[in-house]
Amino acid sequence: MRKVCRAEASVRRALRECWVIPPEQDAEFVAAMEDVLEVYHRPYEVDFPVVCMDEQPVQLLKETRTPLPMEPGKPERYDPEYERNGTASIFMFCEPKAGIRNVSAHERRTMTDWAQQIKHLLDVQYPNAKKVVLVCDNLNTHKPAALYKTFPPEQARRLLNRLEIHYTPKHGSW
Repeated sequence: MRKVCRAEASVRRALRECWVIPPEQDAEFVAAMEDVLEVYHRPYEVDFPVVCMDEQPVQLLKETRTPLPMEPGKPERYDPEYERNGTASIFMFCEPKAGIRNVSAHERRTMTDWAQQIKHLLDVQYPNAKKVVLVCDNLNTHKPAALYKTFPPEQARRLLNRLEIHYTPKHGSW
């Protein structure tokens, strides 16, 4: 009997459309949505780049059996059984109007990890920007307090002075 492989399950999911339906008559949702849409309509300014940030937890998988390589007329074959091999968190920062995307993987997803990513964004990726306009979700780790938890107060304040944060609506699909 043939099992449904991960790739087939992925194809089946692709045949459905997923929509996040916002709560009805929710002023908080509308306020956040209009704020983010206003940010997206800003003209491109090199001194004030609009950067979108998201992170995704991922499960790391390890093959339990060696796949059979592709041969003429035969695709690669693999056993869908796997072993869980830990987790990771992928951070992505993109500046759509400049065509820039930066991705990094980390073991965890904590306030300190986010703060380190923000420091890298400001000091390494955009050292000459007067202020980085950051669009991110309302995850509990994506808060200005994370900078104060991670860095001395002077450094946290320096970073925050170069950051303008706009949060996406709660229960919004980004």
